[in-house]
Amino acid sequence: MSFRERFFASQDDRRLHFRDYGDPLSRRTPVLCLPGLTRNARDFASLAARLAPDRRVLCLDYRGRGQSQYDPDWRNYTAETCLTDIRHLLAVAGVHRVVVVGTSFGGLLGLGLAVLMPGAVAALVMNDVGPEIVSGPFARLVKVIGRDHPLSSWDEAVPYLKAMFPALAFRDDAAWPAAARNTWREGADGRLHVDWDVNLARALSPQPPPPMWHLFRAVRCIPVLALRGAKSDILSPACFARMAVEKPDLVAVEIAGAAHVPTLDEPEARTALDDFLARA
Repeated sequence: MSFRERFFASQDDRRLHFRDYGDPLSRRTPVLCLPGLTRNARDFASLAARLAPDRRVLCLDYRGRGQSQYDPDWRNYTAETCLTDIRHLLAVAGVHRVVVVGTSFGGLLGLGLAVLMPGAVAALVMNDVGPEIVSGPFARLVKVIGRDHPLSSWDEAVPYLKAMFPALAFRDDAAWPAAARNTWREGADGRLHVDWDVNLARALSPQPPPPMWHLFRAVRCIPVLALRGAKSDILSPACFARMAVEKPDLVAVEIAGAAHVPTLDEPEARTALDDFLARA
């Protein structure tokens, strides 16, 4: 499935990138895909290709990730800045209402967008994230993303990815090469470098943010699908269960064999997404 590579200028004149799939004139509500903390638009290539025949799909590279410009001031790597960039993206794309599919950090941004622009979020998919984040794994993640992990060849990528994220698990071994390709990029020196600005870590505390149940209540009146990898070390079973208590109409699906995060290509995830989006 082809897509349009598009760029726009942020409020502080950073050049930001997004992929634009599907027909902009489709009558179906567009889907806005928001990746994880260090991830990029490429993570949603399979999902966007599946959805594009019926609706428009926008996949954003946050500043400092993927093809978006790195910010010279690491203090701008905040959720608040990301939300402002997302609001500008929607304006540039001419989109007023979206279904947000947010993976990890992207799911939390979906909650923030529902607070800032409640009329803009028609529905929300939260992929392996909730209002409470387990502290130990988060601290380890901050350490990993705070430095480059250069490699000499793509043959090293999958083994290194497994060592870098020992809790990561995919049910299908074919998912590993794609995950590696979406983690590194080829640099001018001929080596592979992580596809994010390592200064992201400077804006993060080793402790996760405090519980965000007040934000979760912002989506009580819209449809929400929550996905959890059964082996996730970020979204605990207790938090996942409480989400269903706080929002009785929550569609909650656990993905067997998946860790943090499900790829969204698992059969259970595909079925849940297709059913959910058919009503959105």
